[in-house]
Amino acid sequence: MPRFSIIVPSHGVAGRLALALDSVLAQSYGDFELIPVCDAPGSPAADVAAGHAGRDSRVAPVNSPPSAGLGGARNTGLRAATGAYVLFLDGDDTLAPGALAALDARLTETGDVDALYFEHERTPWWEGEPTNPAAPLLAKTPAGAFSPAQAPQLTGVQLPAWSAAYRRAFLTDHQLTFPEGPFTDLGWGGAVTVAAERVAVLRSVVVRHLLRRQGSRLNLPGAHHHQLLDQVDLVLTRAAESALSGALFEQLFAMVLKTASRPERLPSGRRAFFRRAGRLYRTHRPAGFRTPGGSLGVQHRLLASGAYSAFRALRGANRSAEAAAERVPRPRMLRTRLRYARDLRRPLDPDLAVYCAYWGRGYACSPAAIHAKAAELAPHIRSVFLVEPDAVDAVPKGVEHAVIGSRTYWEVLARAKYLVNNANFAEGVVKRPGSVHVQTQHGTPLKKMGVDQSTYPVVAAATGSFAKLLGRVDRWDYNISSNRHSTQMWERAFPGSYEALEYGYPRNDVYCTATADEVARVRRELGVPEGKTAVLYAPTHRDYQTGFDTGLDLEAFCAAAGEDVVVLLRAHYFYDQGRAKSSGRIIDVTGHRSSEDVCLAADALVTDYSSIMFDYANLDRPIVVYADDWDVYRETRGVYFDLMEAPPGPVARTPEELAQVFRDGSYAGAESKALRAEFRSRFCEFDDGLAAERVVRRVFLGEPPEAIPPVIPLAERVPAPAATLVRS
Repeated sequence: MPRFSIIVPSHGVAGRLALALDSVLAQSYGDFELIPVCDAPGSPAADVAAGHAGRDSRVAPVNSPPSAGLGGARNTGLRAATGAYVLFLDGDDTLAPGALAALDARLTETGDVDALYFEHERTPWWEGEPTNPAAPLLAKTPAGAFSPAQAPQLTGVQLPAWSAAYRRAFLTDHQLTFPEGPFTDLGWGGAVTVAAERVAVLRSVVVRHLLRRQGSRLNLPGAHHHQLLDQVDLVLTRAAESALSGALFEQLFAMVLKTASRPERLPSGRRAFFRRAGRLYRTHRPAGFRTPGGSLGVQHRLLASGAYSAFRALRGANRSAEAAAERVPRPRMLRTRLRYARDLRRPLDPDLAVYCAYWGRGYACSPAAIHAKAAELAPHIRSVFLVEPDAVDAVPKGVEHAVIGSRTYWEVLARAKYLVNNANFAEGVVKRPGSVHVQTQHGTPLKKMGVDQSTYPVVAAATGSFAKLLGRVDRWDYNISSNRHSTQMWERAFPGSYEALEYGYPRNDVYCTATADEVARVRRELGVPEGKTAVLYAPTHRDYQTGFDTGLDLEAFCAAAGEDVVVLLRAHYFYDQGRAKSSGRIIDVTGHRSSEDVCLAADALVTDYSSIMFDYANLDRPIVVYADDWDVYRETRGVYFDLMEAPPGPVARTPEELAQVFRDGSYAGAESKALRAEFRSRFCEFDDGLAAERVVRRVFLGEPPEAIPPVIPLAERVPAPAATLVRS
């Protein structure tokens, strides 16, 4: 029995088939059989294969009719295979030199695995640098053999069938074959993922894939795109009881939404495609699945609700840009639009206020703080908080809420006098004369924002239409600021006619009002062991990266920093999947509703360039900046000032430096305190615990500016106490 069976379908690629076969026969490792799959005897590809078979006995051609398609050709090759492991190679691709030897060596290391995934290069047909799209996916997997559940991002549906070697006995035992029709790789990859028990990866290039000038056939316009949904249904039905159902669901519907957002791929039947996709979404959505953040999450919600009209509006002329800008849906059906138009003609309700935070992620941030203070100082105001369906259960008892996209949602948006948000309301929301929009923001700007992003290609592409952005800014009546730096930067980033309220951020009030008992309660809720030094690690989002990476070995940091250190890990809210990943001395608090609670619980903060540093500085506790990629971040994202010249505490550029400042106590020493004092004087100007009261009195109660409580000087404020004494 040979070590490898290499199956090469050849329909339509006779001109390059010889290169593919030669790349296999030239391998230094020779224990294989090569199975070209040809249309029929006498076809051009069959003649090429026969010529190679005449020169090398390891070449054994078989035939499969073109009507069977790619899946049928591969299945024919599978039936003829006798090797221990099976590889697939498209007829116009090649094996990299030394590929089989590398595969054999890796399989010897890992033992018998059901699938060994490897990297591949995509080579432009004319000119340009090859890319390696599988490398980031494989880089985050365990070193040896592992269960697929240990690396849910590696489901196989994101990789072509020729990016892995498969144990033939595993395929036979589970009767795995390629499904019919286009997108056969997707169905195959999903089936392998569900059935596999042990997999491994080889982090080197095995296959070199030639990108055709005409592009992939699957991306061409045609009715075949409807069959994508057949494969999605097939995979998710098979995965219904699998631990990977959530990962498969998310990845498959990312592909569905990509197709739905490209009208050129679906010349007809777009609405039917969307409706069927929505039915499949509702049928197969796993219990507890949390929609992704950002624009993709918006598309998930529109698909789940069948809101085709809103989805079509999202894609538009600049569909990819608009998708990043619009995070909540428009009225989704004709009846809803008519009701909204009718409600817009009704009088404003002078005692109705609507709040929203982070595009409906929950009851949080400054909108929640203003909501709570309004209940105290302006109880006559009816307050309604807008949330996504999956955030309803987390809304505090007694808080009236409306689900985004519902009839009530559009009714209160049409009639509310006061609208409070830390982001922006949907494009479809009309700014009525007499209504008052309050933009609370959700951080002090270090990175470039708004129109200042236009000269940074990576973030500009995700920001969307700047004209539409400024249209949303034109709805603002008030924009809240926590320091003069923010006031100036907001004026640059979001030019408009609004009034700047230099009142401080309401969400930061708690840093001056929380008691020691409240700090202790939060630490208990988060699971911080008594007497331990809790270090909050909160890295920011990087626009030039896909997915979340801690950027730091946190277990190693704990071991090096000292026995009393535990880490509270809080990823950027874009990556909140609602699944805690706590282990050992690492406590994952990403999914915790309140970032303010998390800050109160922490004895020190480690961050890179996140705006959380400006909020945390109000507590006057140690801050360390971990700036391992500052130059890249500054050049790619753009910043308003050089953080390295004015940091809130020590700056570490390597994991060793970071551990050292905690090990020797300098993170809380005199130099750290001096840096923090200067930082606080610049960025904690207005956060004195009275911000929410100022907003309610000025906006809801209509008190004149001179009646608003003045800002308490920084030297007179008493921050919430830390739970433990820091070392110095």
